[in-house]
Amino acid sequence: MPTYDASTLLPLCAGLTLLGLIGSWFAWRRRGLAAGTRGVAWSLLPVSLYMTGLLKVLWEVVRSVVSWAAHLIFSPTVWAGVALFGVSVVLYVVSGVARGRSPKEKAQKEKAQKKPASPAGQLTTTGPAPASATTAKAAKPSKGKAKQQESSEFDEIEDILKRHGIN
Repeated sequence: MPTYDASTLLPLCAGLTLLGLIGSWFAWRRRGLAAGTRGVAWSLLPVSLYMTGLLKVLWEVVRSVVSWAAHLIFSPTVWAGVALFGVSVVLYVVSGVARGRSPKEKAQKEKAQKKPASPAGQLTTTGPAPASATTAKAAKPSKGKAKQQESSEFDEIEDILKRHGIN
């Protein structure tokens, strides 16, 4: 890639600005003030970049990115690194799946399922089972009953609001 040369880029930037200003004049005549003004704004950029020194910075950035991309594409070492990264990701995912299927967890789940529920008040290894544990399970209302209770509560609230004149 060619190097940055200020003496070559000044006429190039001035020419781009001049062409842009001519195009902006035609845009102003055909499409109006807004299009012409926008064209002038874009036309002044090349000379302003040159005068502030940002054109040199932009040139170096583009040159560095192109060099990096060429190195990335044509280097076997880089592609070996990309392959190792892929293998690493696959191994990490496989380890997560294997972790969920560990034999210790299966054995613990089977023991928990085989363990019989102790009746209320009976002594166990952790102490007596609370009597409220079995009655709480039996006293749970079904979903249909819960919805009926909620709707009846809302009906009561609506009646109270109507009595007070609030709709």
